[in-house]
Amino acid sequence: MPTDTDTDTDTDTDAATGPLVEPLPSVPAAIARIETETALVIADYHAGIEIGLRYERGVELDSNAEDRRRRLLELLTQHPVDRLIILGDAGHRIGNPADEETQELMSLFTSVLNRVPITVVRGNHDAGIESVATTVETDSTQIEHTINVTDASGIKCGHVGFVHGHSWPDETVLDCDVLCVGHEHPQLRVADHVGGSQQTRAWLRGPLDWTPFKNKLGIERSFDSPDNTQNVNRDPPDVILFPAFNERSGGTQVNTDEGFLSPFLPAAFEKNHTDAYLLDGTRLGPYQSV
Repeated sequence: MPTDTDTDTDTDTDAATGPLVEPLPSVPAAIARIETETALVIADYHAGIEIGLRYERGVELDSNAEDRRRRLLELLTQHPVDRLIILGDAGHRIGNPADEETQELMSLFTSVLNRVPITVVRGNHDAGIESVATTVETDSTQIEHTINVTDASGIKCGHVGFVHGHSWPDETVLDCDVLCVGHEHPQLRVADHVGGSQQTRAWLRGPLDWTPFKNKLGIERSFDSPDNTQNVNRDPPDVILFPAFNERSGGTQVNTDEGFLSPFLPAAFEKNHTDAYLLDGTRLGPYQSV
């Protein structure tokens, strides 16, 4: 997947440090450069999903919790960063404090907090995430860092905005150069070599269309100059829609007639200028035509 250096806007790249957001090859994760820090960014971890599948659909699967945790910790080892940012849905179905999902989250948080602090951008599956975070921080003697849980409207760090995507971002989050979004679990249905088709996780990336935010937030101009003293508009941010970290969580087939889940997608993607990318970085062109 092209980095910010491949776009037409210089604001997406800091000459001293490189691209603001750079997807990692062949994994559903990216490195973001935020102020003086670097962060590993993932979306839709969905700890305890096997419990949800059991109760919601009657599907029995062995827990993949250890593999999920191992994959994430390996990324933190391979790509040393200052912070982990989870773009919502850290858990799948928060139940009582003794269930398997809570135990998976506590094990994950404890392991990560031995290395770096965590920011969880609240998602629609994160109703009880504070209680888990508080339990980890107060009951464990092993951790060295803290967890911050944001509002559902997201957070802006430096020139990068982060939002889960199930609700509208705050206006301050939109005042960014790159907007990172989860929630959708984008997938592509692509033809295979035997004449059938298969689903594969994907990234979507393209310039933001301000129209739905103008209609929702009532703002006449999209991106004014930072000090609001010049009657000019900055280029809109790039929107990066993250694939789900959890490979069992399903998703939206974005190149079919299946509807998007987010209230501002796909309207916030500039039509015919939002490309789909496979996890290995292969660019497939506008996602609607894949």
